[in-house]
Amino acid sequence: MNGAVFDVGFLVQSIPDVLSYLPVTLGLAFSSFVVGLALGFLIALVRFFDIRVLSQLSRVFVSLMRGTPAMCQLLLAYYGLPVALQAINQEFGTGFSVNGIPPIAFAIVALSLNGAAFMSETIRSAMLSVGSDQIEACYSVNMTRWQAVWYVILPQALATALAPLGNTAISMLKDTSLVFNISVVEMMAEAKIVGARGFRFFEVYIVVSLIYWVCCFVLERLVTVLERRSRHFERSVTAR
Repeated sequence: MNGAVFDVGFLVQSIPDVLSYLPVTLGLAFSSFVVGLALGFLIALVRFFDIRVLSQLSRVFVSLMRGTPAMCQLLLAYYGLPVALQAINQEFGTGFSVNGIPPIAFAIVALSLNGAAFMSETIRSAMLSVGSDQIEACYSVNMTRWQAVWYVILPQALATALAPLGNTAISMLKDTSLVFNISVVEMMAEAKIVGARGFRFFEVYIVVSLIYWVCCFVLERLVTVLERRSRHFERSVTAR
């Protein structure tokens, strides 16, 4: 039914092709989230402890990442990192080359930095939400500030931060649809390829939209389960 306005057969046939790149999308999202979470945690600690210079730099970084589109950050990473390496080579006489770096590496860098900015604010806000009386109680038993953060503040902050962190993870999963602009073939890129093959873009975009929706729904349910368990653990500890 090539002349049909909407081709259900083409929609069904395109599902395996698009699904074959789901591991690429999930791997990209997972890698970016893990790296971004680690960076976000460090930034949150720097700002929580108000470390000189680093705290100011962190504020600028967070403002920059949150105030610019993810697409711009992807393009800046893809085109800017090679320029930066070239400048380093000219300045120090090194031989760094970007020819062997796959485009997905630039995508992970950009998405990780973007996610780190948002997650750092989530973690920092969750840490600040813990009552000051609990911190004073830690000091009263001769605990250092770091011990208070690690054993008292962070466990409670985790329960508060889980839902916002889950929202960031969902956003990062959806942002992977942008990386086809820097030559990374994932689900969205494959959808464009399949759509161009049969000149049926509407059908294939329905497919990729449904796949993203299912992935986000599963991730949302997972975060909900983790949040419930963390709340249960928190109540158990408080009861003791």
